[in-house]
Amino acid sequence: MSSWDMRFLEMAKHISFWSKDPSTKVGAVIFDENRRIVSVGYNGFPRGVNDDQERYFDREIKYRMIVHAEANAMIFAQRSLSGCSIATYPFMPCSVCAAMLIQSGIKRCVAPILSDDLAKRWSESCNASTIMFAEAGVDLTLHNFQDKKALDFCIADAML
Repeated sequence: MSSWDMRFLEMAKHISFWSKDPSTKVGAVIFDENRRIVSVGYNGFPRGVNDDQERYFDREIKYRMIVHAEANAMIFAQRSLSGCSIATYPFMPCSVCAAMLIQSGIKRCVAPILSDDLAKRWSESCNASTIMFAEAGVDLTLHNFQDKKALDFCIADAML
């Protein structure tokens, strides 16, 4: 794992905590080929829409209204994303977001390996994303982000 992948995954993790969703907090960081941050996003309701907690606990309403972190990051970018990369946390983009990322010109996606608890809800969508990324030539790099040794290595590498 490169130290830059770890840095962007750590940033996506930090941004995920800005989400009000009590069940799945997602963060995304889009960066360019020079490792400059282009945009960030987290999952939540659209600007100006009531985001009281009871709406987040009603999955039917939440799924109809929520904007995913990746989509928010693309919208907020306000520039071409051709050739850029994205880091997402706590898992790779769903199939709908993967399709939008491909259409926007994103060429690389960095994400943690899907954990067992998230796999129950997201494995089918993530499998479709993997297929689409491969067919479209988007490099998908999955990391064992919870691996303490990898974390220690990247922290030590960043200090050099």
